[in-house]
Amino acid sequence: MLRESSKVIYPELSYKIVGILFKIHGELGNRYPEKVYQKALEKAFDKEGVKYRREVYMPITYEKEVVGKQYFDFVVDNKIVLEIKAVPRLRLTDFRQVLSYLKHANLKLAILANFRTDSLRFSRIVNLR
Repeated sequence: MLRESSKVIYPELSYKIVGILFKIHGELGNRYPEKVYQKALEKAFDKEGVKYRREVYMPITYEKEVVGKQYFDFVVDNKIVLEIKAVPRLRLTDFRQVLSYLKHANLKLAILANFRTDSLRFSRIVNLR
């Protein structure tokens, strides 16, 4: 089920991430490809001392065999999946993609952010399972 929770999970860390997202969007605007925003996020995370891993490989297994793979844009502090987009608008498939990441990695929270819009759009996605 896709819905936002009324309870804020990892409030300090998630607010810090969202603040960084807004700062980057404010400075760079909405005209660049996703890779530009990824590099800017790395610089900002390093400057702010935020622990992260970028392009995290996650194999998809079925009956103990790898049948596919996923790459998370970022995993922040081994707690939060951060998926960024630079598209005219987010689609339901983007939300489903992030939810599958959460379930597969057994994490509780993801932030899905879109830089292509006039003002940054983001959603907090909670793994309810």
